[in-house]
Formats: sequence, C-alpha cells, structure tokens
Amino acid sequence: MKLYHVRKGQFVYYHNELHRVYGVKPLYKKSVHLIRLRDLTQNLTTAANVEKYKPQQLDCFTYNHKIYTLRKDRNAEPGDYILITNPTPDSLDHYSLNEIEVVETVDHKGVITSNSNGIKHNEYLLMVPGRSLNSRQIDYLEVENMAPEDLTNLGTTALNQTATEPLPILGDVYKTNENGVLVEAMVVAIQGQTVFLGNGLEVPQEELMNTEKWTFLYNLNEK
Repeated sequence: MKLYHVRKGQFVYYHNELHRVYGVKPLYKKSVHLIRLRDLTQNLTTAANVEKYKPQQLDCFTYNHKIYTLRKDRNAEPGDYILITNPTPDSLDHYSLNEIEVVETVDHKGVITSNSNGIKHNEYLLMVPGRSLNSRQIDYLEVENMAPEDLTNLGTTALNQTATEPLPILGDVYKTNENGVLVEAMVVAIQGQTVFLGNGLEVPQEELMNTEKWTFLYNLNEK
C-alpha cells in the first residue's frame, strides 16, 4: 500500500492484527503510526506493511481487552461506545474517521460524547459488548494461521459468554449464589457496562452474567 493510500483513522492489518492509524508523517522513515486495538499498543511501520480494512455491521473485534460487535440496528444510549464510521463534523466538533468515543447524552438527532462532540446517528456504528449472533471476528486477517491459545485470549468480556446468552435488560430479576448471603434484586437501569439493581447495587455486566455469582430468575415484564 502506497503512503498516499494511508490516512488517519483507517483500520489496517499489521503483522496479521487489527490496528487503527492514528497518524501519518511522510518525512519519517517509519511514517505510519498505529495503535493495536486489542490492547492499545503503539507501533511504527511503513505503508507497504499494512493492509486496509473497512469496518462494517456485525464485525466483532477486541478493543482494550474487551470484545465488541458493531451494530446499526439501534441507536446508542448513555455510557455506550461508538465507532465513528461516517464522520461529518461541523466547525465546533473535532472528531475523525473510526474514532471510538463514549456517549454521554442522546436525543432524536444524535449523541453528545464525553469529548463534547455532537455526532448524528448516521455517523456511527454502535459497539455492543460481546459477540452477537452471526458476527464476523476481524481481530486477525488470517485466523487459520493463529495458535488456539491466541484466539482464546482475545478479550475478557466474552470468554464466558456465547452469542446465545442474553444480556441483562430492564426488569430482569437476579439472585446471588454466594453462601450465607441472600440478595434478590431487579435490573432498574443500565449504563454502558454497569447494571444498576433495585437494592442500590451497581454491578459490572460481566459479573452479573457470571453464573457462579448470580442466577437469572425471571423478567418482571414477562410474568
């Protein structure tokens, strides 16, 4: 790939792993500056050593040790991560292609992120935690050449979560499995990966789905 084909924000494969270009400096010998998405490690290379990839709906990849699936079938909510795939910023905003931002507020037109950017709903793909049904894993360009232990260590969020396991929703009632402690509570709010229970507890989504700690009983709206 020639240097003029590489620009900031592109997803590329480097050494078979998915990266994002965070800078291109033509005057340097290693002109392409990369960040590896799975652990945010930085790398320097040349345009000839990368292969471009365009992210799309149902792509599944690891970002900062946690697995996400890109979706466009619903809008983001406060606390969600979004991937900006169609940036059209105005003069007051400062975001670019394939930046990952956290949503703070939402309205019918779009979202406001923690970086104070106003982003319309058609400018991003929602990053849903875990692997969705029919998703495509894109962490590696050539998966068949990867060792099994590398594939199993991609992220922490989805290690004990399959595509058929439902995520917590409002009205779900859970009870603890810890000896000597009886807690039964309903999900009253969800913000990003934090679940708020009716008894005042705030539990990470990953912990609530751990069957050794919590058991799902029923959903109040289905009784």
